[in-house]
Amino acid sequence: MTKASELQALIGQEVGVSKWFDVTQARIDAFADCTEDHQFIHVDPEAAMATPFGGTIAHGFLTLSLASAMSYDAVAPLEGVSMGVNYGFDKLRFLAPVPAGSRIRGRFKLLSADDKGGGRWLLKHELTVEIDGADKPALIAEWLGMQMVDPKNET
Repeated sequence: MTKASELQALIGQEVGVSKWFDVTQARIDAFADCTEDHQFIHVDPEAAMATPFGGTIAHGFLTLSLASAMSYDAVAPLEGVSMGVNYGFDKLRFLAPVPAGSRIRGRFKLLSADDKGGGRWLLKHELTVEIDGADKPALIAEWLGMQMVDPKNET
């Protein structure tokens, strides 16, 4: 756990790297069912072979959705945190497709930490989602998260 008083010293630093997550065809199919996005490039391996990707690829939003699990795995919460909420993105770019059967992981760099008062901390992380064995990341984002801390634990 990180103390709120230590946040400023961490700005500009990598604060965590997640484990690898498997992006299987079954995971892609389940995401397609959940979101009702059944575009063939995601769910039809035979038809997807004829595309420039040479096979099915994960939805960009599936890759992004795994960021929560990556964050839980890699980034220590603030000491005394009662909850955290997704606050959105300042920037998000999908840079490379994630082929079915790939593994991805997240790298987190703390860009800013703003004390919003009342035990609320707005943290901005640069998130880079890497594809195992690929030169280019799947995505890069500036992700905002609000952590609520008991003010007694902010020192």
